Amino acid sequence: MKARTVRGMAGATAAAVIVTGAAACSNPGGGAAAGAGAADSAVVGIATEPESLSPLLGYGKDGNSKIFDGLLARDADMKLKPALARALPEVSSDGLTYTYALRPGVRFSDGQPFGSKDVVFTYKAILDAKTNNASKSELDAIADVTARGDDAVVFTLKYPYAPFAERTVLPIAPEHLAGGQDVNSGEFTTKPVGTGPYVLTAWSKGEKLSFKANPTYWGGEPAVKKFTMAVIKDDDVRATRLRSGELDGAVLPPNLAKGFAADKALKNYAATTYDYRQVTLPTEHPVTGDTAVRQALDIAVDRDTMVDKLLEGAGKAAYGPVPTGSPWFTAGTERPYDLAMAKEILDDAGWIPGADGIRAKDGIRAAFPLWYPSGDKLRQEHALAFASDAKKAGIQVTTESGSWEVIEPRMKTDAVLAGGGSPADPDFDQYLTLNSALAGDGFNNMARYDNPAVDKALLDGRRSADPAVRKAAYDTVQRELVKNPGYVYLTHIDHLYVVADKWDGPTTQVEPHDHGLGTGPWWNVESWKPKQK
Repeated sequence: MKARTVRGMAGATAAAVIVTGAAACSNPGGGAAAGAGAADSAVVGIATEPESLSPLLGYGKDGNSKIFDGLLARDADMKLKPALARALPEVSSDGLTYTYALRPGVRFSDGQPFGSKDVVFTYKAILDAKTNNASKSELDAIADVTARGDDAVVFTLKYPYAPFAERTVLPIAPEHLAGGQDVNSGEFTTKPVGTGPYVLTAWSKGEKLSFKANPTYWGGEPAVKKFTMAVIKDDDVRATRLRSGELDGAVLPPNLAKGFAADKALKNYAATTYDYRQVTLPTEHPVTGDTAVRQALDIAVDRDTMVDKLLEGAGKAAYGPVPTGSPWFTAGTERPYDLAMAKEILDDAGWIPGADGIRAKDGIRAAFPLWYPSGDKLRQEHALAFASDAKKAGIQVTTESGSWEVIEPRMKTDAVLAGGGSPADPDFDQYLTLNSALAGDGFNNMARYDNPAVDKALLDGRRSADPAVRKAAYDTVQRELVKNPGYVYLTHIDHLYVVADKWDGPTTQVEPHDHGLGTGPWWNVESWKPKQK
């Protein structure tokens, strides 16, 4: 999980933050009679909710916010397409100027017109030092943003930033509302107004977010008139409510999703992702701060067995933030399971097994806690598997669960079963996860990883428009993670969903870590149509 919105909790970010047991004892949509089952409404179960609904604070920054639109959006194949811009940007030959012509006639859901001033306001507000947006560094390339009349916006960059257009899926906020409030605590953070296909009607924190179709949406009023996202952090409870008919769809771990395979009224969806599960190895802990311990743990974990047993094949082994099937993956950085070598590394570093098999060095026992968010069965299973593999190497890992409010203050010294991943561009995830300048910045660089070679490579990859230079930079990052892992990457997981088979339109994209408000088969709910009987 990263900060953004607190990522992976979308609030992405992320990213955010996880709700307590209240979600598990409330009726999210009022039962089947109140939503689930109706042709023009949908109630879906998600695991997490955002902390804020303001794009100025990070909400929806990767697109698909439903309440808002960005200048651009992504289609089913993750290719950029116009949204509030009427075309893809014009880019200067030096890669330093991006000009967006704006779509005419667009209005916010309160009836006020959208224009260039709203775009300028949004980006400048995010970049303002007083704004508490943990994703601010994602827009570091921007030198200035200016309006060219009412219908065009020009971005001037400090350096050629190859994936800049990808950043402009960021939602646009209305200056006439958000501009007159405290950006960090004003009413807009919980009662947003946007240009998107849906309007927020209610938000019961820890329980549900309710939306209605925007009748004046520039893309046409959606056929699904009511859309509810029920916040149910416990996987088992989500599955139970889906089975009872209270939900029309839900995100589920593999072992629960398979239980619906034979139900002909429901349809299973599997989305390939860049979403990884990792164990943070805090550099400020006396055990995980030892490079030898990190190296040993990195090859003592049996990733293939995790994929087979925990994911039931719905994923792949992870050796870093980039999946093995990606063109950005660096061949040769795969780490085979090698318990004998892990023990040898620890022996050579002076970590000697005691009578109980647990190692020690200079009076320090090779032991540390590993936290995971309560209710997340998949992270729990990963944590237990990691602890079991570590013990075989002579390292004692004690698994602990709690809310993110409990976990966050412990991240400086305690390991966490975290997650992340973005398919848009390698800069999007790696810069926030591995850059030493962001160590301890919320959920960014949770391990406080500090590697000068990685820092330089991240800047090279970020500041060059040359594909070869960028590939070399991210190759360097991945090779450095072999030599000095700040995290043990375990698996890249597929996202599994079960949805009532009563609409035409649900599909999946290649998904990031976040799988809640912005992703899932409902990424395009505004285009769903009831199936004709």
